[in-house]
Amino acid sequence: MMLIHSTAIIDPKAQLDSTVEVGPYAIIGPDVSIGAGTKVGPHVVISGHTTIGKENHFHAFSSIGGPPQDKKYGGENSSLEIGDRNLVREFCTFNCGTAQNKGITRIGSDNWFLAYVHIAHDCVVGSHTVFSNNAALAGHVHVGDWVIMSGFSAVHQFCHIGEHAFVGMNTSLTQDVPPYVLVSGNPAEAHGANLEGLKRRGFSRDQIHAIRHAYKALYKSGLTLEEAKAALEQQIAELPADAADSVQRMRSFLDVSQRGIVR
Repeated sequence: MMLIHSTAIIDPKAQLDSTVEVGPYAIIGPDVSIGAGTKVGPHVVISGHTTIGKENHFHAFSSIGGPPQDKKYGGENSSLEIGDRNLVREFCTFNCGTAQNKGITRIGSDNWFLAYVHIAHDCVVGSHTVFSNNAALAGHVHVGDWVIMSGFSAVHQFCHIGEHAFVGMNTSLTQDVPPYVLVSGNPAEAHGANLEGLKRRGFSRDQIHAIRHAYKALYKSGLTLEEAKAALEQQIAELPADAADSVQRMRSFLDVSQRGIVR
């Protein structure tokens, strides 16, 4: 069976595993490396210094590894790294990094990117995330594991979204979202912990109870941020190990937040 369609244009310098499938009219540039079992659909363009892992599937008309949409970009070498088993649907755009950061845009494994998703320069996306249609990240955004980005959600540059967070449809994010928190609206507001998502991912009753308690301390108690941090630290000291670890992830996130958190 022919794995590379006769109309595809693949630079001789590109490195493709022998099991990679390439559809009609796809274009793959010279500095691209693609791992075993990956499927590149019709009219997909993969360019730049782009490294792609195993068993990914890129659907029609996606543009992967293009130059950053940043006026400061001067053509310097930068790259895009993509892990394994990602699903990338139609018309997605993933850009390489810039010299203003580490020069790398990184995407983990087992993610779902639905149609028209945009991942801008220097973003870091974890694993097991879901980006619904038209979700978009500006530059330098960090998204943790298991995050769900609903349709038409948009994230301001340099924002961080913690693991297991949920961002609602049409949400405009200009601040950071702590782990486990459900946010929605324009501007975004917190609307509780992502309890349903945590249950689906096997969190124990004790872990979920601890996260709910931590959410109340941070959002419902009337405490200042510093007071809420102290309350979380006291809670962590009193919890069993697995529940304490869950709350510690939220507490640690608060220390590294640079844009302030959605409250």
